[in-house]
Amino acid sequence: MDLAPSARPVSSILDGCLAGQRLSAGEAHRLLLDGELLTLGLAANEVRNRRNDPAVATYNVDRNINYTNVCVYKCRFCAFYRAPGDEEGYLLSFDEIGRKIEETLALHGTGILMQGGVHPDLPLSYYVELLHFLRDNYPEIHRHCFSPPEIKFIARKERMSFFDVIGVLKEAGLMSIPGGGAEILSDRIRKEVLAYPKASPEEWLDIMRQAHRHGLRTTATMMYGMGEDLAARVEHLQRIRDLQDETGGFTAFISWTFQHEHTAMAEMPEVYADEYLKTLAVSRLFMDNIQHLQTSWVTQGKKIGQAGLAFGADDMGSIMIEENVVSAAGTKHVMTQEEMEHLIRQGGYEPRQRTNLYERLVTREETEPVARKYRQALTPEHRGHLSPLPVVA
Repeated sequence: MDLAPSARPVSSILDGCLAGQRLSAGEAHRLLLDGELLTLGLAANEVRNRRNDPAVATYNVDRNINYTNVCVYKCRFCAFYRAPGDEEGYLLSFDEIGRKIEETLALHGTGILMQGGVHPDLPLSYYVELLHFLRDNYPEIHRHCFSPPEIKFIARKERMSFFDVIGVLKEAGLMSIPGGGAEILSDRIRKEVLAYPKASPEEWLDIMRQAHRHGLRTTATMMYGMGEDLAARVEHLQRIRDLQDETGGFTAFISWTFQHEHTAMAEMPEVYADEYLKTLAVSRLFMDNIQHLQTSWVTQGKKIGQAGLAFGADDMGSIMIEENVVSAAGTKHVMTQEEMEHLIRQGGYEPRQRTNLYERLVTREETEPVARKYRQALTPEHRGHLSPLPVVA
């Protein structure tokens, strides 16, 4: 692909985009280089409103459950993992995972995002038993589990194809796959900057392709600000858009900036809010085949997360009942459902809770019977998420 910046002026590129012309990689590169922030935001917001209800911004209530922090890979950008044998390593029991799900349901949650480190001792049978446990005991919860690096490791361990591993997991109760492990889908950047073998761009994309072949929806992600150039970010966007052209299996695109504290890349300069918002806006303009873009309040903070709704995002993501990976790198923002809805309203939109696959909206009347059933299981640290709802047994 030609990643060199286009010679076309920014105004001409934006006029063409708003007239329905698909951006080239070079044009996206030019926008990232020379586009003025507010001009890009206005264009991205117009495209966002054409593809989504202009009066509504959505969010969901779910929980990140990191079932283990033990990982065979030593990614320089990760502050969460512990090497096999480390005394700080853990593997949650099924009962502990169940308690976390009960708290999620009590908070009107509809799903979990479950992923962990790549644990060397866990066979495919472990994941099958875990999914059976979740499906049998908590049929109400959406199971969005196991990123491509985890699936790759299982496939290598069991000497199975990606397609066959995903088929077994789907049969056991897997419902969709998160986009973790993408970072920047550039062989050059993975070799020169990240220097780890967790999953190549081709492997990450092929695992998503095989999931889509099984009828599973997945999310696409990008983590940037690790020393890569703009061409690498554009290459990433192009690869995601190409696969979406092929399969149509991505529900949403979520990007965020590298959080550097406590990592082996602590010297990396911070990516500031203006660059985040510009990248979000260009992503909306370039990714013309993905309907939903999330804004990342978890890494950017609540106010910039809110501002992202004016720069192409139509969704605020989750209230994040629990999050461990980003917080391990020094970024700790928390959100209640009340705060989420307040931020969305103050941003000029009507807040609506959605399902994990964006297929429909969720009402309080729908979730209340299950929430009431599990509300007494709430721990004190999570009761604040219910405000202003009554906390009753």
